[in-house]
Amino acid sequence: MSKSGNWEPPKTLDKKELISLSNTVLNNQTKAFEKKEHIFRIETLEMIWDVGVMVYEPSNPNHIPKDAHGKKVGIFVLPGGSGDYRAMEPLTNLLVQKLGYRVATMTYPGRLYLNDKNRDWPDDTFNTDGTVRTPIWQKGEKIQPEEYEVIIDETLRSRYGRRMVARAKPGTNFYNRMAAWPVAFEDAMKTVCQRHFPKDDFSIYVHGHSTGGPFVHMLTQRVDNIRGVVGIENSPFGYIYQKMVGYEWKGPFNDLLIRTWRDIARYRGAEVRSQEGEEGLMRLPWIIEDVMEDWQKVLTQPQFKAEYPLHYAATHTMEAAANAVATRLQFNENQTKNLVSNYQGYCRELTGAGIKSVPPILLAICKHSRDHTRKVYDEIVLPMFAKMVPAPKVRVIKLGTGTHHYEYPEPGLSKGLVAPIIAIWHQAITNGYYLTNG
Repeated sequence: MSKSGNWEPPKTLDKKELISLSNTVLNNQTKAFEKKEHIFRIETLEMIWDVGVMVYEPSNPNHIPKDAHGKKVGIFVLPGGSGDYRAMEPLTNLLVQKLGYRVATMTYPGRLYLNDKNRDWPDDTFNTDGTVRTPIWQKGEKIQPEEYEVIIDETLRSRYGRRMVARAKPGTNFYNRMAAWPVAFEDAMKTVCQRHFPKDDFSIYVHGHSTGGPFVHMLTQRVDNIRGVVGIENSPFGYIYQKMVGYEWKGPFNDLLIRTWRDIARYRGAEVRSQEGEEGLMRLPWIIEDVMEDWQKVLTQPQFKAEYPLHYAATHTMEAAANAVATRLQFNENQTKNLVSNYQGYCRELTGAGIKSVPPILLAICKHSRDHTRKVYDEIVLPMFAKMVPAPKVRVIKLGTGTHHYEYPEPGLSKGLVAPIIAIWHQAITNGYYLTNG
């Protein structure tokens, strides 16, 4: 294999090839490792934020392998739209056990249950008294019921079913948090990279499952030693994702989605149809039973989401959030303009003199994914990346099985697609894919 930047990933991998890669990884020697939770505090936009990150590394850190740049390999990971760092452990455990990488999985601000050492969120997302589960952005702080109203939104029912949102009331702490979290998110990610992957020692490769994708994509230009994206079922930059799904996000910035079983069902129906054909939907009662059982299994995860405006590049909504912050902090006209520009800049790549270019990107999409389809990548995603100036190196591997939840096991793949995809990542990292951007 060349380390000149000429290494190329396969364009497709069928199930037989994926099983072979999986077996190779799983047969590798298992390395002893340590994991440690770090809770750190940042001050952003005159508010305090407590953020959690879990760091995994070999018991002997000297055994961390080096990439083609000659630096130790670090992987920065974000979960999808409903979880905390625990949701990514099928991936992070294998990365450290089988490859020996240092891995840091950050929980979105507000998502970690700071009131319990096990981080398990209690009860259901909806309480019998009409209140709902809400974020904990700072230890000891609690959002009060009078700070929001519960709204049943039917505007996107064909995709989401009935959406239940907690709409923060203007003037409340909840409202102010919902306006400020994008900048806190950026600051938190930068802090994790600086503390756990110092640039003199580490190259950083970033992975964000689903909703995490737009955040790690925008981070690539904001941290010097990020070498590129290692992806599977990653959403791209927000404005590209908006075109992928074919509609604009209309909700206000102060809506917190409170998830229900519907957020499993909206994927499951499409996956069953793809895997089994139309006849598969004839067993709808069985499917519903599975959905309900799976929902009970994930209730200890956060199961709420504020990130839609950035995920879908709702620039008007991002502007409204920035203006709300500017009003609270009594910004002048120029300060307000800069803050709005910053918020809207989270939705796409940065351009201009002295700006770091988007580094190489390696993505993979699963055969039975609802949104990440071959057609949409060939017709929308890849052409939009190609229009960037300068255009980054982007390759997409089309996998012969799997769903959006790529860690789900299936015959021959006891760890789902986690093992084969990290094998490909390792090849790319060590054989020079990220050395060039052409």
